[in-house]
Amino acid sequence: MTTLSELNHCAPEAFIESLRGIYEHSPWIPQRACAARPFASATALKLALQAAVNAATLERQLELIRAHPELAGKAAIAGELTPESSQEQARSGLDRCSAEEFAALQSLNADYNAKFGFPFILAVKGPDGAGLTRRHIIATFTRRLRNQRDEEIGECLRQIKRIAELRLNALFGFALDFGPAIMQWAETLAGWSDSEDGLTCAYLTPAHRATAQQLAEWMRAAGMSVRIDAVGNVAGRYLSNAPGAKTLMTGSHYDTVRNGGKYDGRLGILLPIAVVRHLHQRGEELPFHFEIVAFAEEEGVRFKSTFLGSNAVTGRFDPALLEQRDADGVSMREAIAAAGHDVAAIPAIGRDPADLLGYVEVHIEQGPVLLERDLALGVVTAINGSSRYLVELRGLASHAGTTPMTMRRDAAAAAAEIVLLVERRCADGAALVGTVGQLQVPDGSVNVIPGACRLSLDIRAADDAVRLAAVADILDGIAAICARRRIEAEVRQIVSAAAAPCAPWLMRQLGAAVERAGLPRHELPSGAGHDAMAMASITDVAMLFTRCGNGGISHNPLETMTADDADIAARVLLDFLRNFRAEA
Repeated sequence: MTTLSELNHCAPEAFIESLRGIYEHSPWIPQRACAARPFASATALKLALQAAVNAATLERQLELIRAHPELAGKAAIAGELTPESSQEQARSGLDRCSAEEFAALQSLNADYNAKFGFPFILAVKGPDGAGLTRRHIIATFTRRLRNQRDEEIGECLRQIKRIAELRLNALFGFALDFGPAIMQWAETLAGWSDSEDGLTCAYLTPAHRATAQQLAEWMRAAGMSVRIDAVGNVAGRYLSNAPGAKTLMTGSHYDTVRNGGKYDGRLGILLPIAVVRHLHQRGEELPFHFEIVAFAEEEGVRFKSTFLGSNAVTGRFDPALLEQRDADGVSMREAIAAAGHDVAAIPAIGRDPADLLGYVEVHIEQGPVLLERDLALGVVTAINGSSRYLVELRGLASHAGTTPMTMRRDAAAAAAEIVLLVERRCADGAALVGTVGQLQVPDGSVNVIPGACRLSLDIRAADDAVRLAAVADILDGIAAICARRRIEAEVRQIVSAAAAPCAPWLMRQLGAAVERAGLPRHELPSGAGHDAMAMASITDVAMLFTRCGNGGISHNPLETMTADDADIAARVLLDFLRNFRAEA
């Protein structure tokens, strides 16, 4: 088994030869990385190899892609695969394809090569290293065949880097301490769903309550004292014996959107449980209480009550929500009682800010920024504030064939201009985004000029001044567009949420832990809302993002991450806890 010390001190030729099997038939990659020796860690070596790939010309990158064999292709049939590729394809059973599966793969290989000019690359050992199923491989192949060529070049290179990461783990005999358990726990929780197809876990459904019980069980096994509170939050405390100890909090939500992903929210619960279990097994105490809260509800799927769990913890639960009813007419009050909880106990959930040291949340990024930068982790600067509106446009419906273009009062044309206005204005601002997510022509007809149109606006930014300036410009633009087109507009605000900046002192400590893990510190805003936004009302907050695969897709069954990224995030959190210093 190769050691990092041996690689650091051997001759360049031996270094290149030792890493020959990491990248298919491409010794130029370890040759370029060799100049960066000595490597302080396996992570540093991995980053140096990735940097060599990134710095290569497009022609050299395509050469690397084309050096890889097709899945269940001619090289596999002829027994010409490298030992590494042969083992990986066998791990996913590609050497045991049925006639139907083999035919499907041959057809996909042909179509893919014809479209892109290079073979399909997939790390068939998968996110957890255990191996993808043939069904999963064929589904991924089919989905990616719809991509554009530049998208596929980027995705193939990312898959090659993942293959290299797994091969380096094997070369060094490197076992992940945290990642496999976190990934397996996420799979276990995904087994409880409100629907048979996909993962849906809405507030206080049977699936939701089963998830809470499982989380409580894992917390207890990890050495925590556990209680499920009156709104269904699962709170586990790893207690300190230090006199006058205060509490550092972490956590996230365990409910999901409809047909959601396995890691959104839940990663921020499972990862710290794995860290606490590690501390407990070692008999290691912290000089503060460490509390993990699995918030019962953040997504608002059942009762349209976002941040219900974290608002209860901050003492800001709105009692009026108890009368909200779901699609079946069940009130929240009734659902809480049916789950065995007492609504009268909800006010007591609120924490005393004087007892808190801060709140740090780990979350999958739910976007492509870290993925595009080849970074496993990022430190969040702020959670974007949000302004949301519903816009009703009223023009005049008239005959599409007889009304001259200059005499039309076309509500849909006005809406189209508004969409482009939002796109143009929000391209001009730091961490500013704007979306028209809903666009409708009520009772529209192919031969009638639209007399009405409805659309939504969602404007977000990490800086409230930037967001509000964009909102003002967009609303002024809507007024001007409608005046020119003789359209009446009704604009109704439905959400106004201030940005939640992360505390610089917590960010510094998180960033230092990231750097001690051998990764560069990268800071980025969060475009999505998180429980940390609610917690910011009672204590300082910070967030650590982990890389999201499949192009950054989230709120979707395709949401994915790797055991390696989960592992290094857990190691960063553990290091952060061990070196944590309260703000003076």
